[in-house]
Amino acid sequence: MRLLIARCSATYQGRLSSTLSSAVRLIMVKADGCVAVHADVGAYKPLNWMNAPNSLREEPGRWVVTNPKGEQLIIELEEILDDREVALDTERGLVLDGVERELQALLAAHPDHLEDGLRCVQREFRTDLGPVDLLCRDTEGRAVAVEIKRIGELDGVEQLTRYLARLERDPLLSPVRGVYAATTITPQARVLADSRGITCVEVDLARLRGEDDGELRLF
Repeated sequence: MRLLIARCSATYQGRLSSTLSSAVRLIMVKADGCVAVHADVGAYKPLNWMNAPNSLREEPGRWVVTNPKGEQLIIELEEILDDREVALDTERGLVLDGVERELQALLAAHPDHLEDGLRCVQREFRTDLGPVDLLCRDTEGRAVAVEIKRIGELDGVEQLTRYLARLERDPLLSPVRGVYAATTITPQARVLADSRGITCVEVDLARLRGEDDGELRLF
């Protein structure tokens, strides 16, 4: 990850236009190409950002980030205070909470809850961006990538979109379609997923647990 602390302003040019006034901010460039401009407030949401895939062109005093649709994030750099690169693990680490871990295990055992005839090939299927929760095959043998969240929000759709782009590069898997599974999925996430051809499935955790109750356990 590249971390740049600079006094800068930014302009987004796309379906909507926005302008960010001059101030000292943190600019993050992640391994997958995502570029985000952060202020020193808020938990995680950047002020401006451009999701991967995109191209970053560095010019004297400015960065121009362009995505395949032609949308641009232009960052005007007035003063650079710090510029460094730090090697971070691209694995998700502790992202899965207890409910998500349980959902993943139960859906791997009962993938038909997501879609009739679906079978799980592998849990935590690795990509260079991190592991896909479930890699499945449908009744026609096509690859299906499943991303699982407790609450399905926009960031999960973005995450699955990045995984699908990577999996599509594998001729043994392509074409790959996506399924976004959660106990609850927000309306905004549904709209974004639908626009990207991703299927949303709300999962009844109690029902899944009930199907799994017949199995004897030592712990």
